[in-house]
Amino acid sequence: MKKFIGILLVTLVVGATIPAQAQIKLGVKGGLNLASSLSDTWSDVRNTDNYTGFFIGPMVDVTIPIVGLGVDGALMYSQKGNKFNGETLKQQGLELPINLKYSFGLGSLASIYLAAGPSFFFNMRSDDKFNWDGVEGAIRYKNSELALNLGAGVKLLNHLQIGVNYNMPLTDSAKAKIDSGETASGVWGAITGKSYKTKVWQVSVAYIF
Repeated sequence: MKKFIGILLVTLVVGATIPAQAQIKLGVKGGLNLASSLSDTWSDVRNTDNYTGFFIGPMVDVTIPIVGLGVDGALMYSQKGNKFNGETLKQQGLELPINLKYSFGLGSLASIYLAAGPSFFFNMRSDDKFNWDGVEGAIRYKNSELALNLGAGVKLLNHLQIGVNYNMPLTDSAKAKIDSGETASGVWGAITGKSYKTKVWQVSVAYIF
């Protein structure tokens, strides 16, 4: 929680210091979430696999009147998750990434950018229930998550933006819990009470109006 509040405050300070002369443009952004497999604790118990979801939503692109610097943010519907023991642990929610960007290249024709900043994820689903080895239990998703974005990409003709981003989680994504009255055994005996973090590679395409 302290990490969440600290990075949110930094983000608000950065936003407040954007000069009035900054150029602000709107756009739309979409792409794929390519989640990595679960931690060793879970993969040692049963088979795990990657899950591919998508994200889409409006974005804002701010050019600061300092050569190469800018800020962008988006509010997107996003799907991410993992596959474990033959089931999909799928999260759906609102994702709010805010990145500081540095661009260099050929001006309005084409440029390369590097980006970094916080990403906030707010879950729309509270849990997924499963029956493994005859035991009922649930994967309880956290209400909100905080991650650090690290990315790079290209911007073409001042409108089209193509990027690759790594979403490094700073907080847990979910925790396993058995139902009341059940005895933890089998899969649930190994993972009950244990959390995992969802690491995500993102491939995105954006159009700036």
